[in-house]
Amino acid sequence: MPSFIDRVVLHVTGGDGGDGCTSIHREKYKPLAGPDGGDGGHGGDVVLVADPRTTTLLSYHRSPHRRAGNGTPGMGGWRRGADGEDLVLPVPEGTVVKTADGALLADLVEPRARFVVAAGGTGGRGNFSLASSRRRAPGFHLLGEPGESLDVVLELKTVADVALVGYPSAGKSSLIAAMSAARPKIADYPFTTLVPNLGVVEAGQIRYTIADVPGLIPGASQGRGLGLEFLRHIERCSVIVHVLDCATLEPGRDPLSDLDTIEAELAAYSGRLGEQEDDPALTGRAPLMERPRVVVLNKIDVPDAAELADFVRADVQARGLPVFEVSAVARTGLRALSFALADLVETARREASARTGPDRPVIRPAPVRRRGTEPVAEVSLIRHPAEGEVYQVRGVKPERWVRQTDFTNNEAIGYLADRLAAAGIEDQLVRAGAHAGDAVLIGDVEGGVLFTWEPTITAGAELLGARGTDVRVEDHRRRRTNVERRARYHESMDAKEAARQELRDEAAEGLWTDPGWDGQS
Repeated sequence: MPSFIDRVVLHVTGGDGGDGCTSIHREKYKPLAGPDGGDGGHGGDVVLVADPRTTTLLSYHRSPHRRAGNGTPGMGGWRRGADGEDLVLPVPEGTVVKTADGALLADLVEPRARFVVAAGGTGGRGNFSLASSRRRAPGFHLLGEPGESLDVVLELKTVADVALVGYPSAGKSSLIAAMSAARPKIADYPFTTLVPNLGVVEAGQIRYTIADVPGLIPGASQGRGLGLEFLRHIERCSVIVHVLDCATLEPGRDPLSDLDTIEAELAAYSGRLGEQEDDPALTGRAPLMERPRVVVLNKIDVPDAAELADFVRADVQARGLPVFEVSAVARTGLRALSFALADLVETARREASARTGPDRPVIRPAPVRRRGTEPVAEVSLIRHPAEGEVYQVRGVKPERWVRQTDFTNNEAIGYLADRLAAAGIEDQLVRAGAHAGDAVLIGDVEGGVLFTWEPTITAGAELLGARGTDVRVEDHRRRRTNVERRARYHESMDAKEAARQELRDEAAEGLWTDPGWDGQS
């Protein structure tokens, strides 16, 4: 069973809103004292919070399905339903939230940073809040909306100032153990480090964090070894330290070739990063391949390694890279290295602060325009797989109104018709070419509501009957199917033909004569 997980797919669902309530207030001498149905409670949100005490995404790997609490229905006596409880999910600092398609949603770097990943549904309105001067005692309520449901990808990218990169067994874990209080696993075989290790280093007045990234090998950017799984942990680092093994006995390897190989893998990985992950204007950091490099020639406590370090030092310096000869085991050269890294980190912090500028609130006022200048929905003629040509209505408001409507209540259906007419949906249908009796779809092809359109007469007091009824939809509680419409059409045609035949028979019998009648038309 793994103990460290840095990438999971999380299935989150916000809580459903509670339904409103239909109720009439009753008391002594006032059996019908008006509507008193309360609104339903709102559903809870699913919230991600960056928690410094959380270091892995393991709990979400084991339980990837998470759901917030539902709101409770409204009640009579003007009592509102309780809101659903928010579901707060702690994640490590440096967690990136993406959609299944890879679009960036949030980057939780700062401690206690919050992001609502799935919003809860809105509670339905009770009949008390639906009352108006025309509809004084509504016999219906609105339904609560379902919570938002989606799949998101959580990726953990270590928040560290310095990243140690190099071949397996180059001495990275020994180096971080010697420079900080971290105690990673150290052994004399490759891929000892299976998870990134973090340590805190203090050099004078400067404190910075250092990360030990699992060993890289040729092809790491393409998935070989463990590189592809952990290269993301160097994206946030300000300084990259190449730890080169000067005591390796593997044939075909030397410090210079190791340096070229790791640089090639970093360049390949940098080319795969998107604009949102490597753009200085968005991240506040320099691009990955432009960040400061430091070369550490390790294991100089071995005589042959010390000679090799002296031999390659000039070649590395010729590339413009600072070089440090150290021994993590003998703790040689570590003080100079720690202070040099502190200076580079401090410089990177100043440059990042200058690049991003001071934190200021950004205010974007809404544009001033007259009400009603933009339609609330779009109407288009589409080909439905089962119904043929239908007029589709897409828009946030009409689709929400449909979700809130109780289609078992005629008065609720009439209220929906009034809302659609007031929003100008019917005018758009006329402009799109729709006629009475045409099929109209509100929402997506799958899951939308399909009905036969009849131009609406806005409900007034004279059209409202008993509670829960509406004379405009009393005879249309169920939409006719295509088979029923065709049968009704054939019945009408048969009746017309029977009437014509009766006239022909009467004319043939001489019951009446008409010079213009030939018995055919």
